[in-house]
Amino acid sequence: MPSVSALTADDAVLLVQLSDSHLFAEMDRSLLGMNTADSLQRVIDLVLAQQPRIDLMLATGDLSQDGSLESYQRFGQLTRQIPAPSRWLPGNHDEPQIMQQAAQGSDALEPVVDIGNWRITLLDSAVPGSVPGYLQDDQLQLLARSLGEAPERHHLICLHHHPVSIDCAWMEPIGLRNAPALFAVIERFPQVRALLWGHVHQEIDRLHGDVRLLASPSTCIQFEPGSDDFKVHELAPGYRWLRLLPDGRLETGVQRVEGYAFTIDYGSNGY
Repeated sequence: MPSVSALTADDAVLLVQLSDSHLFAEMDRSLLGMNTADSLQRVIDLVLAQQPRIDLMLATGDLSQDGSLESYQRFGQLTRQIPAPSRWLPGNHDEPQIMQQAAQGSDALEPVVDIGNWRITLLDSAVPGSVPGYLQDDQLQLLARSLGEAPERHHLICLHHHPVSIDCAWMEPIGLRNAPALFAVIERFPQVRALLWGHVHQEIDRLHGDVRLLASPSTCIQFEPGSDDFKVHELAPGYRWLRLLPDGRLETGVQRVEGYAFTIDYGSNGY
């Protein structure tokens, strides 16, 4: 696995975010009618076609659907096609100990990355056996330490669970349960530029004060925005790219696989 590129503080940084891949031990398994290994490969093909230079790949949780070692090994094998270092964080479907086993010998689970004029901090909001998220004290302390140690850098914070309402009634109870504690830390450090997460399988881009709030598509099924009950959207799998500029500005967008057709199967294994 490549190391983080030695960019200078004057260089822009190009990130690719892959989220919520929900892989299984078996290659041919599907989630609600979509083969998740195939959809991840299609998204990776799109990334490789669109992004000539990638400095870091971020995987923001739910890499696996079944928590198997084989699923994490497959995620690593597929994403190694992207010629860039990667960082992973766990989601509610992940098994952190198995993920650590799969990442052994790499930097994939290192939570702090200095790149260009930015620092990226990856937080673990997963709670064993729970769908909602929570940032334990050690994670809040990690964040405060990471921010406090690099006041000269611009900061991007990543986690799995959504820390604000996304106007989906069924997802309200399964976000980050102690979001006020997260924002209390962030508000102490004006160098925070953005929060980035997964979990919600849809695109969100808004502001919380001066902090950009970003959520991104899944590399497999998408959720219907604004839905009261669980509903899958027919939008195609996708990824988010982020360009971190030396002056603290952030450019970003979402790209989706074109011509990806599948039949939603609510009667199959559920989310």
